Amino acid sequence: MARVFNFNPGPAVLPDPVLERARDELMDFRGTGMSVAELSHRGKPYMAVAEAAEARVRELAQVPDNYRVLFLQGGASLQFAAVPLNLAEAGQRAGYINTGSWSTKAIKEAQAFCDVQVLATSEATNFDRAPEQATWAACDDAAFVHFTPNETIGGVEFHWVPDVAAPLVADMSSNILSRPIDVSRYGLIYAGAQKNIGISGLTLVIVRDDLLGRARAATPSVMNYALQAGSDSMLNTPATFAWYVAGLVFDWLHVEGGVEAIAARNRLKADKLYGAIDGSNFYSNPARPSDRSLMNVPFTLADAERDADFLKGAEAAGLAGLKGHRSVGGMRASIYNAMPEAGIDALIEYMREFERAAA
Repeated sequence: MARVFNFNPGPAVLPDPVLERARDELMDFRGTGMSVAELSHRGKPYMAVAEAAEARVRELAQVPDNYRVLFLQGGASLQFAAVPLNLAEAGQRAGYINTGSWSTKAIKEAQAFCDVQVLATSEATNFDRAPEQATWAACDDAAFVHFTPNETIGGVEFHWVPDVAAPLVADMSSNILSRPIDVSRYGLIYAGAQKNIGISGLTLVIVRDDLLGRARAATPSVMNYALQAGSDSMLNTPATFAWYVAGLVFDWLHVEGGVEAIAARNRLKADKLYGAIDGSNFYSNPARPSDRSLMNVPFTLADAERDADFLKGAEAAGLAGLKGHRSVGGMRASIYNAMPEAGIDALIEYMREFERAAA
């Protein structure tokens, strides 16, 4: 069966070379006579996998030496609780920026563990933008400030880094490694793997050394960053296969020219798709143009009653995963690192054909 262009928001498209290598190594991992999924996480063959993955992602993201890289479980949603448990005392204030569904979820979870102050929100404009920092409330005594640089559902992305006194925490699940970042400007970065890193079941955490050791006594050990750092992310059995796949994706990204090269490709893909939307009276995008996401492009049809026909035709054309999130409807094209330019071209051509037929 031919592979389709997979626009799903996550789990998302993986690079063909990664899938092919995982397939080839599945039954016999590099002469061990075992699948990589069967290897002991403390054995030398798997330890080499883990160490190589960390070294490669440090290279790609240019992670400074005073940061630890953790490969944890539980998805980004577990970090909604882990962050305040590790960085704030009970009842201590923390600042949050609300730009959409994932910010809202992070805020709701954190409210059980700290005094959440929403410093800014774009809810009044239906989460169509990243609020300018000049509009943010002050929070001088915050233990940390949390924001979501890219909102997958609304398709809104920060194209700038907030300047705050407190440690800056970012949920980069949907745009990690999509463009260069200055890790030194953040106290902590976390990202679920199933969009730009690999498969579900793994969460990447990059945390500055001075933020370790602050966890409350009641923090579960597997959520304690200092304990996980001290055991090289192997306090308990890690998500070994997901970690392995992440290493393959990191290697693929290195071969493709690294983060700067993939960023140029991502900009080209997004510009093409937004250009097609803006050049049409049939399609529209809800995000403020200056804050449009390079990873997730939601769009609506002029006639919402045609949505089902659009999706049915897209599936027939080999374009999968275009249905918008149930909370907003419409369409959404997730165009992560592994989405080739050919997929964007195929989508644009289908959109044009559908518009012509609807006229």
